[in-house]
Amino acid sequence: MPSVIHDNCIKCGTCASICPVSAMHLCDAQMVIDPDTCIDCGACIAECPVGAIKNDAESDAAAIKFNAEQAKVCPNAND
Repeated sequence: MPSVIHDNCIKCGTCASICPVSAMHLCDAQMVIDPDTCIDCGACIAECPVGAIKNDAESDAAAIKFNAEQAKVCPNAND
């Protein structure tokens, strides 16, 4: 189950700095997580200062879809 970043993201980049597989991508509105890269380690969930990251079982379909779509078109934050 990949993690999902929700719309209360403040784009601080904390999640990207600790992600062991560089699954985070910076988009205009928020950070997003590439579900194909995420290994569901949960590190980002624990570190998010605003609680914007949840696993996909706790996320609605719209947030899951937004993350997956945006991760494909936004540049990787760790590049």
